[in-house]
Amino acid sequence: MQQAVSARTPAHLWIVGILSLLWNCFGCYDYVMSNTRNTKYLAASMPGVDPNAALDWMASFPIYAKVGWALGVWGGLLGAILLLIRSRYAVWAFAVSMLGIALSIGWQIVAAPKLAGAEGGMYDVMPYVIIVIGIALLAYSTGMKNRGVLE
Repeated sequence: MQQAVSARTPAHLWIVGILSLLWNCFGCYDYVMSNTRNTKYLAASMPGVDPNAALDWMASFPIYAKVGWALGVWGGLLGAILLLIRSRYAVWAFAVSMLGIALSIGWQIVAAPKLAGAEGGMYDVMPYVIIVIGIALLAYSTGMKNRGVLE
C-alpha cells in the first residue's frame, strides 16, 4: 500500500510568500506607472530627477533591457503567487524573474548612461538590493521544492 506524504506548509513560507507578493506588486506598479509615462509618479518616486529626463532615459533602454524589466517584475509576481499556492513552478517563475533582472539591471549597472540627479543613496544601492532579493527568492523557492513543500 502506497501513501502520499504531503509536507506541512511551514510558517516561514507564508511570511516569505506574502513579503514577496508585496515586493513584486510594488515592482509591477512601478513598471506600469513608468511605462504609462506617469510624470507625477516619477517625480514622487525619483526625488531630484526630472521626470521627463527619466522617461527619455527609460526610452533609451535597448530592447533586451526593456524585455528584461518586464520579465523581472511579472515573473517575480507570478513566482510569489505560485509560492503562496505551493506550486513547484514558483522556481521557474523566479528563474525567469532573475533572467529579467540580469538583463535589465545588468545593463543599467554596466552600460547605461547616468541619469542626471540619480546619484548616491538609494540610486546606487537599489539595483543591488533588487539582485539580492531576486537571488534569495530563487534560492528559497528551490529549497522549498527540494524539501517537498512545493508540489
